[in-house]
Amino acid sequence: MICTTTFAPLLAAAIAITATTTTAFVTPTFTSSSSSRSSATSKLDLFKVFIDGEAGTTGLKVRQRLVNRNDLEIISPPDELRKDDATRKEFINKADAVIMCLPDAASIEAASWVENDNTVLIDASTAFRVDPEWTYGFPELGKAHREELEKSKRIANPGCYPTGFIALTRPLVDAGLLAEGTPLTVNAISGYSGGGKALMELFQKDDNQGGEPWSAYGLNLSHKHIPEMTKYSGLGVAPIFQPQIAHFEQGMVVNVPIHYSWFNKEGITGKDIHDVYMKHYDGSFFVRVMELGVEANEYQLSRGGFLRPDTLADSNRMQLFVFPNDDAQQVLLVARLDNLGKGASGAAVQNLNIALGIDETAGLS
Repeated sequence: MICTTTFAPLLAAAIAITATTTTAFVTPTFTSSSSSRSSATSKLDLFKVFIDGEAGTTGLKVRQRLVNRNDLEIISPPDELRKDDATRKEFINKADAVIMCLPDAASIEAASWVENDNTVLIDASTAFRVDPEWTYGFPELGKAHREELEKSKRIANPGCYPTGFIALTRPLVDAGLLAEGTPLTVNAISGYSGGGKALMELFQKDDNQGGEPWSAYGLNLSHKHIPEMTKYSGLGVAPIFQPQIAHFEQGMVVNVPIHYSWFNKEGITGKDIHDVYMKHYDGSFFVRVMELGVEANEYQLSRGGFLRPDTLADSNRMQLFVFPNDDAQQVLLVARLDNLGKGASGAAVQNLNIALGIDETAGLS
């Protein structure tokens, strides 16, 4: 579970109240060049994977994606020892890879238990996302970053909101359209599953008294995802980030509005922005750059022009939209993804595949 603490103030308040056609999509097969990690498959051995925290929201989703795979083995302690530290430490050290689906403090402690040079750790908490000794688990940052992930033994899984924000902003910074230090605003809406089991149970009450239809939170503008958004967007300055949660289970839309005067170059159009995304994500299996503009995406909109946030539920895919108004010198950049998919469990499995030298799409199609 990666977002429970993020939703804690909202959850407390709620308890009190209640009493596809694309234009930049190629389907390659990704494999790692790491010969040391692929040696296990050549010997017909199965990679051993331990999910530390598999009973949580993210852990359950990770297990669902791995349980039927024939290229790895999930190793799990008996239920009665699932929270026993000595047992967890034993399983961490006999696994080829560990996916940690834990609160921040528990992840920090578990990471310190590794006593070998072989175990790959993939952490789904926020504990290590800006730690220079950990590799940020967003392979779509670029070729060089993907190569880092192939060699890394410590991978920090991105947060759900940052995944969308970074996907929209980093290519523009790399292309020189957005200058470092450009202040941006981002508003985003997530399904209630982002709050973990407690918030899910609240919203799923049979009496329809669980949860509010829509709520804004993080109103003090100090959301725990901001550090990674600041660092990996390449902007180097914190965006004004306003997250929201609504009465649907899974899905997310991240919106970044930009005035053309904020760009680093004159004469920018929506097509220029779209072209940058097309080039950056060419060959990406999981990130799709949708067609330019509203009219070209009518088939993606419901009820005459509404962009639903839950379309990609249970998927590791992410869609990027460019909705420009060149006359008004404005553009709305939108990322749509599943907060529990590309924003959590799907990304963890994708990073696992890369780190172990397995086909990157395994378990994610």
